[in-house]
Amino acid sequence: MSPEVLSTPVVDTARTPGRAQTRARAARRRRILVNAARVVLLVAVLGLWEALSRAKVIDPFNFSMPSKIWEQIHTWVTHGTALGSLGEQIWYTLYEALLGWGLGVVTGVLLGIALGRIRLLAEVLGPYIKVLNSIPRIVLAPIFLIWFGLGPSSKVASAVVLVFFPVFFNAFQGAREVDRNLVANARILGASDRRVTLQVVVPSATSWIFTSLHVSFGFALIGAIVGEYIGATKGIGLLVAQSQNTFNAAGVYAAMVILAVVALVAEGLLTFAERRIFRWKPAGSDS
Repeated sequence: MSPEVLSTPVVDTARTPGRAQTRARAARRRRILVNAARVVLLVAVLGLWEALSRAKVIDPFNFSMPSKIWEQIHTWVTHGTALGSLGEQIWYTLYEALLGWGLGVVTGVLLGIALGRIRLLAEVLGPYIKVLNSIPRIVLAPIFLIWFGLGPSSKVASAVVLVFFPVFFNAFQGAREVDRNLVANARILGASDRRVTLQVVVPSATSWIFTSLHVSFGFALIGAIVGEYIGATKGIGLLVAQSQNTFNAAGVYAAMVILAVVALVAEGLLTFAERRIFRWKPAGSDS
C-alpha cells in the first residue's frame, strides 16, 4: 500500500476539527453582530423618541419620553407605589399568571392528548371546544370578576382560558401526528394503550407542546393584567389603570417595560428548559 493512501485519512481527520472551529467562530461572530444590531436599534429608537418628545414634535404629555419612564421605574423601585412595594405588585401579578399558566397547560395537555387518542371523545367534545374557542376570551374577564370577586381567583381564571386553547390544540395535533409505525411496533411488542400513550404518544407530542408554552405564558400575563385592570386590589394591571386614570403616561409605559422584562425572563427559562430536554436535536433545528 502506497504512502499516499495511508496518509489520506490522517489529513481528513486533521481537517475536521479545523472546520468545526471555523464554524464555531463564524457562529460567535454572527451572534455578536446580531446582538450589537439589536442594541443599536433599541438605542436609536429610544434616542429618537426622547429627541422628538423634547422638541415637542410628539406630545410629551401623551407619549411621555424614555427619561421620564426611567424616572418612574426608579421611583417605584426606591420609594414603592401607592399600592405598596413594586416587588409586591410584580409578585402578585406573577403569582396569578403562573398559577393560571400551570392550570391551563395541565388541562390543555391532558385533554388534548385524550382527544387525540380517543376518536369518540374527540367527535363528542369537538364541536363544544370549537364554540368555546370562538368566544373572545378577554370579554370573559368581567364575568370572572363577578363570579370570583376582586381577589386572584378571577385573574387566574382569565389566564387559564387564554392558555388552555393554544396548548390544547398543539397537544391534540401532536397526538394525531405521532408516527403510526412507532405505535404499530409498540403494539407488536405487547404494549397496552396506557404504555403506548405514555411512552410513544406523549414523547412525540412534547415538541408540539413546548411550542405552545412559549406563546401561552404571554397569554397568562395578559389574562392576569386584564383582570387586574378591570378590578383588583394590587398588581401591575392596577398600576396601569391608576396611571391611566391620573393621565400618567410614564407610569403606563413603565408598567409595560416591567411586564416585558418579566416575559423575557420567562421566555429565557422556557428556552433553556427546551434545549435541555431536546439536546438530541441538531442545533440548526431551532432556527
